[in-house]
Amino acid sequence: MKRVSFAEFGGPDVLRLEDAEEPHAGPGRIRIAVRAAGVNPVDWRLREGQSLKAHPVALPSGVGLDAAGVVDEVGAGVTGVAVGDRVFGEGENTYAEYAVLTAWARMPEELTFEEAAGYPSVMETALRLLREVGVAPGQTLLVSGAAGGVGSAVLQIARDRGIAVIGTAGAANQDYLRRLGALATTYGEGWAGRVRQLGRVDAALDLAGAGVLRELIELTGDPQKVLTIADLDAPRFGVRFSGTAGSVPDALAETVALLARGALHIPVEKAYPLAEAAAAHIDSRAGHTRGRRVIVV
Repeated sequence: MKRVSFAEFGGPDVLRLEDAEEPHAGPGRIRIAVRAAGVNPVDWRLREGQSLKAHPVALPSGVGLDAAGVVDEVGAGVTGVAVGDRVFGEGENTYAEYAVLTAWARMPEELTFEEAAGYPSVMETALRLLREVGVAPGQTLLVSGAAGGVGSAVLQIARDRGIAVIGTAGAANQDYLRRLGALATTYGEGWAGRVRQLGRVDAALDLAGAGVLRELIELTGDPQKVLTIADLDAPRFGVRFSGTAGSVPDALAETVALLARGALHIPVEKAYPLAEAAAAHIDSRAGHTRGRRVIVV
């Protein structure tokens, strides 16, 4: 089969589309013929050699955690899924023609493979952040970097739970944030003052790592009310860094439930062929994404 891999840490140029042995579904696992794979910041962070305890890397390494596709192998002990089923979920080395999943759910009929591949890690992260930051219905959450995949999910889950959201994003994404139910403002000089004009902030999430932790602390009044997934300087400010994944099966179940109620939709901004994984990483790292980016196999 073909898969994207890297033999050394570095920039996007270390990625190679190569022939590889097909993986197979062991006990408690399934294998899918991949139709699309989600592009997540963790993918290029691992490729660069950033140390992420939840995802140790042994070289050479494949790339990718999220995927959607068609089941073609079912491991021992697995029930409730059969060869030919359309599923989406999380596994390893998903930028490939075949991948093994460790957590999965049946795809809702209305989803395309490209759409489905964008949900697993994004929804796990969004649900985890909302749980860890401790924001309650009736309170207001500030989301810095709100237009990407995780931000899009946070805004919609919060709206569904009765939590008000103020979101920051680029000028081109202001209407997008408003459509998701947020009060929106731009980042850049004077952004904290613009947030204050929109109302009180009870808790805050930093999704972009744009050096805003000091302002988020000032806006919430307490570093313990601020949570980041992107700024490694968090301990210096007394801010919590959320980097340990929660339950992916639970996240997938909640994703399916929200989709069924029409309470969730994350658009796919751009799809890339497998051979253009490096371009996908360059664009993901540059930020300014509206929704998700995916690899199409």
